[in-house]
Amino acid sequence: MKSMKKMLIIAIIAIVAVVCVSSVVSAGLFDFLGSSSSDQLKGQEVNLAAAASLKNVYDEKLIPMFEKKYPGVKVTPTYASSGDLQSQIENGLKADVFMSASNKQMNNLAKKDLVNNSTNVQFLENKVVLIVPKNASTNISSFEDLNKTNGIIAIGNPESVPAGQYAKEVLTSLGIWDSVQSKLSLGTDVTAVLNQVAQGSADCGIVYATDAKSNPNVKVVCEAPNGTLKTPVIYPVAELKNPEHPEAAKAFMEFLKTKEAKDVFVEYGFTIHE
Repeated sequence: MKSMKKMLIIAIIAIVAVVCVSSVVSAGLFDFLGSSSSDQLKGQEVNLAAAASLKNVYDEKLIPMFEKKYPGVKVTPTYASSGDLQSQIENGLKADVFMSASNKQMNNLAKKDLVNNSTNVQFLENKVVLIVPKNASTNISSFEDLNKTNGIIAIGNPESVPAGQYAKEVLTSLGIWDSVQSKLSLGTDVTAVLNQVAQGSADCGIVYATDAKSNPNVKVVCEAPNGTLKTPVIYPVAELKNPEHPEAAKAFMEFLKTKEAKDVFVEYGFTIHE
């Protein structure tokens, strides 16, 4: 009798032990492994080359979120027009991850074998919009009205700025590119265009919807008409070849694909490209 009672107690203890171990594994093992992985990345750096239109979302939210998730890992961003970044990367810019505002620059780097193509993702979408100063009294209500205005029209330089290339495509599609060229003020990137309009040094400008959303001193007149752009405004992202810290670069790329990061992009006006 005592022997049976002893065996029963041992069996109960064994069951309790199994349940406890299972709970610890399910609740804490992956956290532990994640912590170990994070520890391995300490002291590493991610050099990010990103289009100027991404500065706000990265500086204000995503970089702090990533660095909190991976303590000891530093993200160092370089922002400029995608064309300028392409040139800088070709000339040796220290960059591990590149996020462009157009496929053109990413494809150009890929042709020179500077991109890890297996990581290249068609990631975000944006819209092209026409903006004016917030408190301006203007008769501009459409892209077609740019043909009539005598004021300054700010756009990115089409030679190097994707937003400028899209602006030229829209205006060409509408048949007014030639007639507005004398009114154009060409910015070095889309942020420069936004600032010209916000400060009133330009009567209107063509930027991305996300840029317009970021500045309370401008208002959107309209989006680019349907059919005036051959392809959507796509932001690809990829690791570059031979990153200095490949593990940290991979962790950053994986972070961008998480729901929490995607939600932030949406909060700032981007659309996730599916």
